[in-house]
Parts: sequence; C-alpha cells; structure tokens
Amino acid sequence: MYQSYALGLDPYQTQEPKSAYQTHAVGQDPYQAYERGHGPYQPHEPGYGLYQPGYSPYDDQIPDPNSRMLAIENAKAYLLKSSTTSGLNLYDHLANMITKILDEQPTNAVDIIENISKDVKWAQFQKKMDTLRDEYEIPPTFEAAEKRKALFLKANGEGDEELEEEIGETPLPNVMETAFYFEQAGIGLSKDESYHIFLALKKLISVQPIQTCRFWGKILGLEMNYIIAEVQYHEGEEEEETEEEEVTEEGGKGVGEVEDEEEEKEKEDEPPKSTYKPPPVIPKEENGTGANKYVYFVCNEPGKPWVKLPPVTPAQIVCARKIKKFFTGRLDAPVVSFPPFPGNEANYLRAQIARISAGTQISPIGFYQFAEEEGDEEEEVEGGRDTYEENPDFQPLSVAEMVDSPSTWVHHVQSILKQGRCVWLNPFQKSEEEEEENEEEEKAEEPDELQQELQQEIGPPLLTPLSEDEGIQNIPAWTAQPSTNLIPQYAVAVLQSNRWPGAFAFASGRKFDNIYFGWGHKYSPENHAPALPPPVQAEYPSGPEITETRDPTLEEELAFKAAREEALAAAEEEEEEEDVEDDEEDD
Repeated sequence: MYQSYALGLDPYQTQEPKSAYQTHAVGQDPYQAYERGHGPYQPHEPGYGLYQPGYSPYDDQIPDPNSRMLAIENAKAYLLKSSTTSGLNLYDHLANMITKILDEQPTNAVDIIENISKDVKWAQFQKKMDTLRDEYEIPPTFEAAEKRKALFLKANGEGDEELEEEIGETPLPNVMETAFYFEQAGIGLSKDESYHIFLALKKLISVQPIQTCRFWGKILGLEMNYIIAEVQYHEGEEEEETEEEEVTEEGGKGVGEVEDEEEEKEKEDEPPKSTYKPPPVIPKEENGTGANKYVYFVCNEPGKPWVKLPPVTPAQIVCARKIKKFFTGRLDAPVVSFPPFPGNEANYLRAQIARISAGTQISPIGFYQFAEEEGDEEEEVEGGRDTYEENPDFQPLSVAEMVDSPSTWVHHVQSILKQGRCVWLNPFQKSEEEEEENEEEEKAEEPDELQQELQQEIGPPLLTPLSEDEGIQNIPAWTAQPSTNLIPQYAVAVLQSNRWPGAFAFASGRKFDNIYFGWGHKYSPENHAPALPPPVQAEYPSGPEITETRDPTLEEELAFKAAREEALAAAEEEEEEEDVEDDEEDD
C-alpha cells in the first residue's frame, strides 16, 4: 500500500506477484532478485541458513543438515518468544489461526484474517470447561443457605407434642413484631435477617437454661458484625456459676499466700523496697446485680454458635471511657490502646454493652414501679433501689404526649458511676475479720491521702425521667418523633439517642422496646484525643552528700601531701613539748 514506484510507471497498473519458486535464466544468480536490505540473513538472525548460497534445494549441492536444523530451531525459538504485555507467542497464535481457518473454512479468508486473529486472542481469556464434566461454581446464595440450614431443622423427637408447649409461655421474644414497629420509623434489619435472628434466638433458648431473652441489637465491625442477645438465667443456674468463680478466686489467693511466705524466707537480706502502694482493685459486681445484671451472648451471623461474654469489671469500664476502638468481629483480637485495656475484644465489647445499656435502656413512665414491701429495705442501701416490677395498673399515654415531653420516659437500668460500678464501694473498707487482724498495724499507720480524699459517689436513682439527662453542648440528649404524620392515630412514638448514635426506642400502647444498631461508640462533638502518658518522674535531688567528687590533679596531690606532713610534724612537736612540760612538773 505504501510501495514507491519508479518514474514513468503507472501505479494502478496490474502487476503479477512474483512467486517464491520463480525460475531464472541460465547463468543468472537467483539471489540477485532479492534486494540487499531483505536478505540473505545474517548469522545472528533466526532465518540464517535457510536461503544461503549452496544450501538451496534448487542448487545442485546437497545442503548441510546440521546447519539447516539449526536455522529451523532458531526460527522456531524466535516465534515462540512470549509477549511482555499479553503473554502470548506468535507460533501458537499462527497455529490457532490456521486451525480455525481450516475448521471453519470461511470464504475470502484473507479478507477477514484480522478478525480471525482477534477472535483467537479473545478465546484465550475465556474460561475453558471440561467436555466431560463442567466446573461447578457455588453461588453465594447457596453458601448462605448452607450456613443457615441448621436454623430450620428441628431436633430429633420434636413434633406436634411440643407445639402446645411452644405456643404457651416461653422466654423467646417476638423479634418479628418488634421489627415491625421499628420498621414504621425506618429502623431495623431486613425481614430475612430478622427472621434468621428469630430462629437463632430459639436455638439459644433450647440449649441454655434461660428465663428471659431479648434481642439487644447489632454492633458493626470492620471484618464481621456482632449480633447480641440479652438473657437472664434461672436462679439456680446463676448461683452455680457464681460459686465456680468464687472457688477459682479463693484457690488463686491460697497459692499466692504460699508463694509470698516462701519468698519472704528466701529474700531476707534484700535491699529496702519502694513504699509505693498501688490503688486498691475495685471488685466487680456480682452476677445478677449492677452492670452484671444480665448475661450476653454474641454471634457473627445467624446460624453460627453463640458465645457467652465474660462479666464486666470496673477497671474495664473505666478504661473503655478513655479509648475509642473499632471492633474487628473477632472476640480474641487484642485491644491495642493507651491507656492499656485490661482484656481482649470480648471484654471491650462487654464493657461497651454495659455503657450503652445504662444510658439508652428506657421505658414509658409508669410501666415499672418499685415493690412496696421492699421499699423500706432498699432505702437503707447506699446505692438506692435496684429492683422494680411491672405495674399491672399501667395506663399508656398517647403518642403525642410521649413525643412532646421527654419526662414521659424513664431509665429502667442503673447508671454506671465514675468508679465503674452501679453501686459505690469503698475500696479501703475492710471486713470484720481483716479489721481484727490488722488492728495493731492500723494504729501505727497514718490514714492515706487517697482514703481522706475519697468521697462516696451518688448517681441518679433508678426510673429517672429523660428530662434530667444532660445534653451535648446545644444538642439535646434525645430526639422524639412520631413514625408518621399522615396517619397520626396509628403512629408509633420513636426516640433516638444523640449521645449514643444507633440507640432507638419505640412505644405503642403497652408495647415498647429498645434496640441498638451502630459501631458502639459514644458521640463526641470534638475529635477523639487519646490520653497523654503521665509526666516523667523527677530525678533524685542532687546534693553534696551524693555528688561524686572529681579526681585531683598531680599538683593538688603534692600540695595535699605536703600539708599533711606539716600537720603531722606540728602534732609531733606539740606532743614533745607536752612531754617535756610533764617531766618538769614531776621534778
């Protein structure tokens, strides 16, 4: 197409193509037909040896087979070079093209050779299937169905006989009904996921001796999420677990006392130790009380096994207030933070659940009331009342009243003090036995400064109205609104916490519930600033009694020796004079 023509030659004149096997006149060198730029090949080129003089099949001489095979191998090696971009080579590509042309035998193959080349290249990127058995791909929906298959299967022996028991009183909550009410305000999960959680809670109740159960909510994580169930054990089961924990703690103390006695015997002649006394460890609240009133089970997805979270300690709650970490979805993941968190992600999750529950679990005013019989006894307790019961004479308020005034809602979960407990405890107060043993030591010791400065913490009492909650700068603590303004007679009162984003509550007649969907973080108007490390301890005060003296010079040493000799000589002279005087007096 881009061929140049000599002068006087018509460019449109038809020219017959020259055959590669064209014969030449006698005496004419056949290699003169090739231009010097197109051949013969140089020794370093792949086609070297194919058309060299003396090795052509049209010459009378017999070609050297070794040279010809070398040329063929060089040419084939060049065609087998893979491309640096596509990874294909020209040899396989041409072979595939020729195979395709011979199989399909299209008309005018030379006109569509470019399209055939493209089709062959595109075929390299298509997935090849076996002709005997195709490769089976498992769709994601099938995998999800296999995981949740156990939720829809009944255990052996279950049948119509247990249907009546299931219809009766059961700790299983109606998750679908609660999801319906929250759906009116655009809150909640999909119907499929809600139903799967419904079945997962049923599975949990069938395995654990649970008295009450509630779907607490869902905390989001970076890798996996946490579905949380709030339960209460039967009284007997709870006491057994408490006894096991107490036995473990007592055993640990006994071993520690034996070790201390051995260390005292072995290390009698040690240098004095520091007199610093660390602050006392605040004990955790007993199971069924305070922050450990409920037991929590978590799982990553419905169908996976439920895992029981450990009880929360005051130290974990205090530290959780100072840090802000995203959950990973793995309970055994370490919590890397400053100050260091005492535990792993399971303990941090339990601490955040306790904080969220204490601040966002609310109910309509009058739904719960304090027991009359136990009223006098509970008033004597320092922490105030910690139990309540359902009011049978409760009269629900209208949706408009519950939306307009936050005082129509109350907290039915105890607030957590700065100490990390719901009921304040004096860490320096000892039991009667310890007081009798340490009477003599206490007389000698002076009261510590921490013990003098320590004051009892008093939090808001139980069933406190929301109107007493503190706002966040100019933002109120709660936002209330009806589920719809178009049909107010069938609306539902919905409250949203601004302090803990993701915490919601609804009320409709005698029905109400609380739920949480979020990352488990408390709202802060400013960016989170980690706590700074404590200041560096001051060095020991320097003075002449501890300062190391410098080495004297040679001149100073000579002067010191001379002064010392003079002093000794003067002292000897004085002694001689005294002896002489004594002798004279004796005479």
